[in-house]
Amino acid sequence: MAQKTIFITGGASGIGRAVAQRFAREGWFVGIADVNEAGMRETAALLPSGMSSLHRLDVRDRAAWDAALADCAAAAGGRIDVVFNNAGIALGGPLIENSAAEIERCLDINLKGVLFGAQAAYPWLKASAPGSCLLNTASAAGIYGTPGASVYSATKFGVRALTESLDAEWFADRIKVASLMPAFIDTPLLDQAPNHASNEGIRERVTASGLEITPVGAVADAAWAAVHGDALHVRVGKTAHRSAFAARWLPGTMRKGSRKRAALA
Repeated sequence: MAQKTIFITGGASGIGRAVAQRFAREGWFVGIADVNEAGMRETAALLPSGMSSLHRLDVRDRAAWDAALADCAAAAGGRIDVVFNNAGIALGGPLIENSAAEIERCLDINLKGVLFGAQAAYPWLKASAPGSCLLNTASAAGIYGTPGASVYSATKFGVRALTESLDAEWFADRIKVASLMPAFIDTPLLDQAPNHASNEGIRERVTASGLEITPVGAVADAAWAAVHGDALHVRVGKTAHRSAFAARWLPGTMRKGSRKRAALA
């Protein structure tokens, strides 16, 4: 059997790095893509020698996607079985406080980058189907809109919608499409400020709200399960599971809780 290959955006740290390690342990070749070249090298150093390739990729650049995937396939022996559309940034704070530049950057990376990735991935995944998969990183913020993160939530709802659309569009091509919906995961993203006007890190806000922070390894295990299972959306963390339950079965309670959290922010 030919060695399988996964191409991971946002592979320089966090979820991307953990997923790279998880798949490499199973014998997969890993294409690591990011704009952070030092971080990519650090990820590669954690993988078995000769089992990875590095690709500087700004996911907002459609042509760069084609080049990176072609380079990855060449390094891996000609095939790509999974494209993990994972690169993303956080943006928090009230919508009226978010600058135009912040909004545009979040939309471009979190949503347009995922759309471009899906387009570029299609011919490679079709060629390796059945068994191929487009895996998108959505979020628990794509289950119910999160106050104080309206732009981020909008992008993740978009990723959720794209996943559901392509699940139907690509079914005849036997390409699996799935999303991960993690809540707050222990990655460097939590140590960033939510927006240009804040000095308080996201981690501090999560901790103060009494919400759990899930180990990044749980997301890596969920990614493996998503690629090899049949679920369309794979939720990760207690908050994600609770949000999905409440949004479906207790929408009034969910709405009241959301308003309460917004008032306390």
